[in-house]
This record gives sequence, structure tokens and C-alpha cells, in this order.
Amino acid sequence: MDDREEHSPPVKDDSFLASFLKMESAGGMLLIFAAVLACICANTPLQEYYVLFLDIPVEIRVGALEVSKPLLLWINDGLMAIFFFLVGLELKRELIEGELSDRRNIILPGVGAIGGMAVPALIYAYFNRHDSAAMAGWAIPAATDIAFALGVLSLLGSRVPTSIKIFLTSLAIFDDLGAILIIAFFYTEELSIAALLVVGCCVLTLVLLQRLKAEG
Repeated sequence: MDDREEHSPPVKDDSFLASFLKMESAGGMLLIFAAVLACICANTPLQEYYVLFLDIPVEIRVGALEVSKPLLLWINDGLMAIFFFLVGLELKRELIEGELSDRRNIILPGVGAIGGMAVPALIYAYFNRHDSAAMAGWAIPAATDIAFALGVLSLLGSRVPTSIKIFLTSLAIFDDLGAILIIAFFYTEELSIAALLVVGCCVLTLVLLQRLKAEG
């Protein structure tokens, strides 16, 4: 055996980046850093370049099918859809085998979400009741920024009990679902029936596949 191999120091498997990403608070730290950086760019001479960066056209083309949107829409619509998908999977796990498997534990987050939407909206409406233009934004304070809520919560790491994390996650998700319904019913000129049918078929397919797996 080569002496150099015998006495060579052990090689670390984890790089700094890999170790950082394994931290529970990594997502929250990146979120806060990105928010601070965006605030700096938006309120300094860098604003012009910040706007240009968000307006960069990004497109995906497959034959005649083409989707071309500015980068801002890919972030708002695309990445947030992935984010809600991951959060939804976590919530599903809790509903099936976690804290929320007991339906009684859903009541408190649900009531909290309703109150979290209704109270801010009522306060906003009270102070803007004489301004018809401002009243059009009554639903703005009703939504909770779930990304920031979970990001700040993750900064506390293991010091926060799991039950509190699940409660706040459930409350934020219910609140955002309520905000989506508000947008659909009060701020949409015309609902896309075709899109709703596609989503309905996908949901039914997923339910059918889950039942077939359970029976098999």
C-alpha cells in the first residue's frame, strides 16, 4: 500500500454549500437575504438595472407551442407554483399521518385563517369607506405572505415546537387559499371554464390513482 494513501488526511464529503443547504434555517436565511437585496436595489440607483433584470424575456418553445413571459412572471407564477406544491405535499403528509390527521386539529387553523382575513379587511374598509377607489383594494391586507411566514419561522430552527410550525403552516395555507378564492370571485372578470375542467380532471385522476394504489 502506498504510504501517501495510508497517511493522507480524510477528505470531507460535504462542501460549505452542501452543509449550508442541509441547515433547517437555510431557506429562511436565503429568503431574508434576497428580500433585503431586492429592497436595496429597488431604492437605490440600481433600480433601473433591477427593473431591466425582471423584464428579461424568458421563453420555452416546443414546435408551435411557445410560452414567452418576462422573468418577473416566471418567478411570481412559476416558482410560486412549485413552492405551493411542496407546501401542499407537506400539508398532505400532516393530514394523513401527522398532527392534522385528527380533524379537530384543523378547526383552530381554519378559524384563525378566517379571522386573519376578515379582521384586516374590515379595518381597511373602515378607514377607506369614503374612498371608492381605495375600497377596491379591500382584499389586499387579507392575504398572508406564506413564504415569509415560513421563512422567518425556519430561522428559529429546532427552538420552535413542531406543533407550532404545523399550526402556522396550516393557517398560512388556509389563508392563502381564501385569498385565491377572493381573487377568483371578486377580482376576475371571467373565469376560465376550460382551465377549471382541466384541473378538475387532474384532481379526479389523482384521487382515482390513490384509491387504486390503496386497494392494490
